[in-house]
Amino acid sequence: MKKGCKYGTHRVLEPKGVLPQPANKIDNNMDEIYDNEILINVQTLNVDSASFTQIEEQAGGDKAKIAEIMMGIVEKQGKHRNPVTGSGGMLLGTVEKIGDALLGKTDLKVGDKIATLVSLSLTPLRIDKIKDIRPDIDQVDIDGKAILFESGIYAKIPSDMPENLALSALDVAGAPAQTAKLVKPGDIVLVIGAGGKSGMLCCYEAKKRAGVTGKVIGLCHSQKSTERLMKLGFADYVFSADATQPVPVMQKIQELTNGEMADVTINNVNIPDTEMTSILCTKDTGLVYFFSMATSFTKAALGAEGVGSDVTMIVGNGYTRGHAEITLQLLRESKALRDIFTELYA
Repeated sequence: MKKGCKYGTHRVLEPKGVLPQPANKIDNNMDEIYDNEILINVQTLNVDSASFTQIEEQAGGDKAKIAEIMMGIVEKQGKHRNPVTGSGGMLLGTVEKIGDALLGKTDLKVGDKIATLVSLSLTPLRIDKIKDIRPDIDQVDIDGKAILFESGIYAKIPSDMPENLALSALDVAGAPAQTAKLVKPGDIVLVIGAGGKSGMLCCYEAKKRAGVTGKVIGLCHSQKSTERLMKLGFADYVFSADATQPVPVMQKIQELTNGEMADVTINNVNIPDTEMTSILCTKDTGLVYFFSMATSFTKAALGAEGVGSDVTMIVGNGYTRGHAEITLQLLRESKALRDIFTELYA
């Protein structure tokens, strides 16, 4: 086997010298793997919400067109990085082969079912056939292969829950795990996109961390997601609003917090132009966590400057230590959370 770079630069075709994520094209030849790679027989792609939403809109909701767009992305780039959003997703599959240099260094063995916890935007991927598309949960079943680099992280699919349930939660594992780190007792927490997959997990974790002296406010998009979150009881106050309209939302948060505003705002939406809503709803000494892959750094940075806001802004790193274990544990400890995830995603 040929020797590979830990970070996968040996797969980069253009431009040379960059890492796989920003690369325009990577080698997705699966006939021969490098000595530090893991070959995966792919079952399901869990496409990033911002990415799938964009593709679905481009395709006009037509599944055949969605498949055509996805196949075209992979054919051109050797990976599934949405050219509009720049984001990818993650995958579920079975370990088919392990490179010689990793034998004895990984806890994986051939036949293990895993979810990759690195983005499809950097993962060498070959799609042979798209078998099924489930737009309601952003999942696509395929026949295909993928490569996990030596530096790539993963989670073994647990035996105590269905595969699709675990996959849906692991797709957004960074959000609730970061929430656990950022929220302190007594905090006022605003979750934007609170009725979605990552939003519900974040509300549950925020409520647990803020405690009885804190307050969790959930901003949802649709009436359906608003009613769902109200029923779950993970937030002290839930309302629906257009998160792309910063001033009306800011006024609502002023009302709900008696002018204090949020200590922590967590943005989970899958559409652009919600940066200023997050910033204006957060107090000057507060913190905004942009988990959304639809976030524009330019809009957030220059927008905060433009309104004289000194908030601390965190880019939504999808990884924090222990995030997979933390997120799966939430489904184990909350029957209400597990039931709604099973209903929606499994």
